[in-house]
Amino acid sequence: MSEESTNPVQDRLAAVRLIAMDVDGVLTDGGLFLFSEAGVPRRSEIAGEMKRFHVADGLGIQLALHGGLTVAWISGRTCEAVERRARELGVGHLYQDTANKSVPLAELLGKYTLSPANVAYIGDDLNDLPAFSIAGVKFAPANAALEIKGLADFVTERPGGSGAVREVCDTILKAQGKWNDALTQYLARLLQP
Repeated sequence: MSEESTNPVQDRLAAVRLIAMDVDGVLTDGGLFLFSEAGVPRRSEIAGEMKRFHVADGLGIQLALHGGLTVAWISGRTCEAVERRARELGVGHLYQDTANKSVPLAELLGKYTLSPANVAYIGDDLNDLPAFSIAGVKFAPANAALEIKGLADFVTERPGGSGAVREVCDTILKAQGKWNDALTQYLARLLQP
């Protein structure tokens, strides 16, 4: 006799293998700090644009990676700070200057032989609708556009740029029973000499 699942939400989250997300409004609060060429000396650290990232989101991403999940960032803008942060966290898939976010998402499905059910996407605004059309599980930060929140399967308690990504990563890892192992691996890496 086979046991049927009694928790369809848990089943949907258990199928997730890829967490993809927008950058501005999800990993950041959506604010942009732009610098004029004349007003700021050009250095490699200042490329005309600055972003503010939340460290809790970074830890959530690292836990997701330790939990065996693939993480991808898909942004409509291009910014060196985003590239740097992705590299620091070990995010292996960064797509910038991408108007139609469903295109790289579809590429990742093919590359990893995934179905839409294996994909969670975190988006906050109308430009995330193409990616939402592919993702099997849709998340929206608390401060997302009403249209996005209306389509989302889950709306986080925290806003974008303030721990929403961490909330999503923790939710998925706990639903998959991988959170403790991911934390153990993360801490072991910290304790290495």
